[in-house]
Amino acid sequence: MADCKPEGTIRGVRSGDLIREARLRAGLTQYELADLSGRDRTVIARWEQGAVEPGLETLVDLVRACGFDLPLELVPLEPPAGRVDKNALLTPERRVARLLQARSRRGK
Repeated sequence: MADCKPEGTIRGVRSGDLIREARLRAGLTQYELADLSGRDRTVIARWEQGAVEPGLETLVDLVRACGFDLPLELVPLEPPAGRVDKNALLTPERRVARLLQARSRRGK
């Protein structure tokens, strides 16, 4: 079972902390980040303080406005087992073919 993280955190890091860290590393003030991102400085301050949480797209946009990237990828918490593991080795074309075969068998 996966550990539950507090709302607005990625691996225990608040989104406001990511915004502040990116802004400081870029040498920007909240006013400068507001100008670059087209958002109000008071909203940036509230995000950094954790009073409100920005959406994921907004978070990525703000980090990019600071000159950084926030790559996101899906990583399994546990290694795949059995059938899932075998399917992961198949080409996308073969996976689609298997899916269509399974659907046609259920339809009969």
